[in-house]
Amino acid sequence: MSPALVAAAADLVAAYGARGWRVATAESCTGGLVAAALTEVPGSSAVFERGFVTYSNDAKTELIGVDADLIERYGAVSEPVARAMASGAVAAARVEVAVAITGVAGPGGGSEAKPVGLVHLACATSSGQVRHLERRYGDLGRSVIRERAVEDALALLRGALASRGP
Repeated sequence: MSPALVAAAADLVAAYGARGWRVATAESCTGGLVAAALTEVPGSSAVFERGFVTYSNDAKTELIGVDADLIERYGAVSEPVARAMASGAVAAARVEVAVAITGVAGPGGGSEAKPVGLVHLACATSSGQVRHLERRYGDLGRSVIRERAVEDALALLRGALASRGP
């Protein structure tokens, strides 16, 4: 993991710890990399509650309550599903903030409508606020796409700190 990601995660752990907020993750294409970045930081157990690696559609519905009809209607890689993943992780983990990621990291699996490099991220708070971010990184390679998604997920978590409260 890059030193820049670990430094960003350390800043978040300190800031969330100062507020007494806890965090969860719901990750698909990143497979737990956001959770890994956060838990790389000593003392993160005071902030990081749990991570859900919801790679399959069944995992999304069973672990964090994403409606199967929503996945059927919009596809797993979509804004509505990312939002539902983040909100579902907040509820399932009983935390103040959760971040979710779903996307096409490649090298296969893309389509004209949903190309490799398309990633939807969402950050939800326990007060019901949900912020969405769509990224089209391009076909930069699986590792680069996943690392950029982690960077953006950490940025969303940083943004949640600016809210008045969870």
